[in-house]
Amino acid sequence: MDQRALGPPRLWPVFAAYVVAFASIVVLSLVAASTLRAMYPDVPDHALFDGLPGLIAGGLASSIGLVLTVGLFNQPLEPVLLRLVPGWETGSTLAVMIVGMLALGQALDSLTTLAGLGDKGALAAIRSAIAAAAGPELFVAVLVIGVLAGSAEELFFRGYMQTRLGQRVPPALAVLVTSLAFGLLHLEWIHALLAFVLGLYLGWITEIAGSALPAIACHVINNALFTVLTALVGTVAGAGPNAALLAGCGCVFVGAVVWLRHCRTW
Repeated sequence: MDQRALGPPRLWPVFAAYVVAFASIVVLSLVAASTLRAMYPDVPDHALFDGLPGLIAGGLASSIGLVLTVGLFNQPLEPVLLRLVPGWETGSTLAVMIVGMLALGQALDSLTTLAGLGDKGALAAIRSAIAAAAGPELFVAVLVIGVLAGSAEELFFRGYMQTRLGQRVPPALAVLVTSLAFGLLHLEWIHALLAFVLGLYLGWITEIAGSALPAIACHVINNALFTVLTALVGTVAGAGPNAALLAGCGCVFVGAVVWLRHCRTW
């Protein structure tokens, strides 16, 4: 029987799926860590688990856990039920959505640096792990952190969780709750706060487009570009450059949001 013919779904399976996803990520991360230790028995723990191998293994574990959870809880596994079909977005609106995502990401990064938090927390550790990546290692990092992790997170949070919540609660509340859950999954408070804000934007463009595909594109491109720039260029330092980036990217982001809101009324 068509799930849509049964009326709005219950809410508890959505939160159960979140708990299962979290548990799956923990278990798979432990398996990944054990596998890494068996593959590289002579490499010190800090180089193995705090470096690029640990980051890639963790990204794989997280992606697999999220995808498996969606497959378990979203039945039947139809793209339309996860909003994995095109919405109203066109090429130009998708481009503006991506620009808005990149501008917001850089504005938050500069704001973090200006607040004296740029060298603290999980993001600093991620940058440190990526910094030395080159050649095949960089390609794998972009594939895992950008394509796989970005797609898996959007599949679960915007495709599954926000969509299911939105069938029972107002869209704004669905976006807020999903963004909170998205942030909490990142555990460390700086990373969680940044993920929450980015999640609000990703949730918003999902609702205005009626599709999770733009959010997937934005997330993948943002993560991939972050990985490449961190490895090849490094992080922007200094109060002056970051203040300029914050102001400029803030204006670009506001412009993108205004343009998208106006475009949606056509």
